[in-house]
Amino acid sequence: MDTPSNLPPLRTLFFEDLSVGMTETLEKTVASSDVVGFAQLTGDRNPIHLSEHFAARTSFGKRIAHGLYTASLISAVLGTRLPGPGAIYISQTLNFRAPVKIGDTVTVTVTVAELMPEKSRARLSCVCAVSGETVLDGEALVKVPKETGKGRPVLRL
Repeated sequence: MDTPSNLPPLRTLFFEDLSVGMTETLEKTVASSDVVGFAQLTGDRNPIHLSEHFAARTSFGKRIAHGLYTASLISAVLGTRLPGPGAIYISQTLNFRAPVKIGDTVTVTVTVAELMPEKSRARLSCVCAVSGETVLDGEALVKVPKETGKGRPVLRL
């Protein structure tokens, strides 16, 4: 499996490796091709995302990324870095605070807020920001494999 050079390497953490306050960040500049690809993938062809002409007549004045595209960047952190491969999403809350425009650089910050050892779960605070302004926030609940349990499949890159 080839890994694009602009992506951080995968990091696998077990439940025992986590502590409250641990943080991981990811930055992504939103390209027009990302938004078009997301529209093709999901079928959400709202012209606010795809048409400069349409978007110019809205309160945003220009095209914006899908809210769930921005939220999907949280999934990228959870599945690749904190906690990483093997983590299972249980739930996610999302509060959309401001639009993300084409060309914006989104900084995603995921922080361990609570650990629940009895079920091997972690509650994570999730914030997406553009130029220091929160554009999306929420919480994720994930199940994290224990090192002493069945473990995870071995990654061979």
